[in-house]
Amino acid sequence: MSDPLFSVRGLASGYGDVQILWDIDIDVPEGEITCIVGSNGAGKTTLLNTIAGLVPATAGQILFQGTDITRAKPHEVLGAGIALVPEGRRLFKGLSVRDNLLLGAYLRREPAKVIEQEIDFICSIFPILKERHNQDATTLSGGEQQMCAIGRGIMSRPKLLMIDELSLGLAPRAVDRLCDALTEINKLGISVLLVEQDVMTAFDLAEHAFVVETGRIRISGRTDDLSDNADIRQAYFGF
Repeated sequence: MSDPLFSVRGLASGYGDVQILWDIDIDVPEGEITCIVGSNGAGKTTLLNTIAGLVPATAGQILFQGTDITRAKPHEVLGAGIALVPEGRRLFKGLSVRDNLLLGAYLRREPAKVIEQEIDFICSIFPILKERHNQDATTLSGGEQQMCAIGRGIMSRPKLLMIDELSLGLAPRAVDRLCDALTEINKLGISVLLVEQDVMTAFDLAEHAFVVETGRIRISGRTDDLSDNADIRQAYFGF
């Protein structure tokens, strides 16, 4: 594994008096796709929300490019170069595809021409978004909404793109298109931290994986090695 772009050490968090995560350690190598897999309710979404500053950490440390961002506010995390594509996409009803994309650039202070070039770039990755430019984003199909949400995340020019449940509720063909797009995005130098319940999809995309069970990292390693692990195969692949 190359030097990590992003690291979590001993992280704990939860909601009020309910602790969800215990002693989480994660490294995300620069320029790679890393996945976090586990069953529903394992704590995967809480982990991403804690990294994004939406849920406060109660213990541990979050380091990004060597800087401690454990107590950073959400806009500070985004400004540092970490963008979150949340579960369920969270697009804004009543706003067009274009306007939802523009919201991803709200922290950037650049000429309108530069922002327009960025939108054109997003549409080169997801051509359907160009066709749907003026359509209410929440009326798109599930796969198209996910494309718009990912595009909105890329508009912030992140160094690390976190995606919560890429394939949730989507048809296999839509998932295939999104996986191809993520591979293309990663080749541009954007590191990806992917949370997924579909282990086969996650392992096909990622080079390294962390398996979460009941708020703890159960096992981690290269996806090729984990695919050969008998416990992982039985728990997630059924054989």
